[in-house]
Amino acid sequence: MKKLYAPSTIADIKSRHDFRLSKSLGQNFITDKNVIEKIVEGAEIGEEDLVIEIGPGIGVLTAAAAETACKVIAVEIDKKLIPILSETLSDHDNIEIINSDILKTDVNGIIEKSRQAGEFSGKVRIIGNLPYYITTAIIMKLLEEKTEAESITIMMQKEVADRIKASPGGKTYGALSVAVQYYCEVEQVISVPKEVFVPKPKVDSAVLNLRIRKEKPVTLTDEKAFFACIKSGFGQRRKTLLNSLTGVCGLSKEKVGQVLSGSGIDPMRRAETLSIEEFASLSNKVAELAENA
Repeated sequence: MKKLYAPSTIADIKSRHDFRLSKSLGQNFITDKNVIEKIVEGAEIGEEDLVIEIGPGIGVLTAAAAETACKVIAVEIDKKLIPILSETLSDHDNIEIINSDILKTDVNGIIEKSRQAGEFSGKVRIIGNLPYYITTAIIMKLLEEKTEAESITIMMQKEVADRIKASPGGKTYGALSVAVQYYCEVEQVISVPKEVFVPKPKVDSAVLNLRIRKEKPVTLTDEKAFFACIKSGFGQRRKTLLNSLTGVCGLSKEKVGQVLSGSGIDPMRRAETLSIEEFASLSNKVAELAENA
C-alpha cells in the first residue's frame, strides 16, 4: 500500500473514486507522517487495546493505529468514504469500519460489544482528527456519557485546544476549560501547522491527550448545580458573579450574595477568575440552598 499521507496518494484516491472533499463535514486530511506518529504515540496505545477512531477520512491515522492496537473501530459519517476505506485498509485484519454519525452513536455499546466478542483485553483509547465545527460537541458527548475509555487523543483547532487547557484568569479560560478539566487531565501532544493538511485550513491545529480521571478533582453535592453555575457564570462573563449567577437554580440575587460570601468569594469577581475548586465550593452551597428553598 502506498503512503496514505502522501499528497500524491490522496490525489490519486480522489481521482479514481471521484471523491470530493466535503466542506460541510470539515474534511481535511493529514499529510505529515510525523504528526500521525505523534498522535499514535500520544494516545499511548497498547498491544491489547481497543482504539475507536472518529472520522478516519481515507484511513491514514487508522492504519497507523492498527499497527499497534489489538483492534481498531473507525466511525465515519461520510458513506462515500466507506469503499475508499475498504480499499486503503485492506492489508489490515484488525480494523472495523462503521458508517455512522459519532454524535448519534452509542460508543459504550460499541465498546461492550467488542469486549463481549473477545476482540481486546486491554484499555480503550479514542483518537481522531475532528471537524472543527463539532469538536466541542463530540468531546462533551464522550465525557457526559461517561464513555468507558482511558483517554481521548484528538486533533482540533488550536483555538479550541487553548481554551480546553487554559488556566483561570485569562481570556481563553471559560466553561469548556472547567468542564473538560473536571473530567480529564489535559496534556498537549503536538502543535500542528495548517500547511500539513489537504486542503489547507485557515487556522493551525493542536493535538490534546485527555486522560479521563478515575477520581474527580473536586467533591460535588450536585453535578447539575456545578454545571449550572459554570454555564451562568460564563454566559455573561463581563458581569460580576453576583449578577451573572442571579437566577441560577432559582436563587435570588440576595441568596447568590449569601452563597458567594459563604464560599469566601468576592461577589465582584468574574467567572474567569474562579478555579475549579472555587466553582465546586460555590455550587455545593447553591445546591444546598436550592434544596432547602
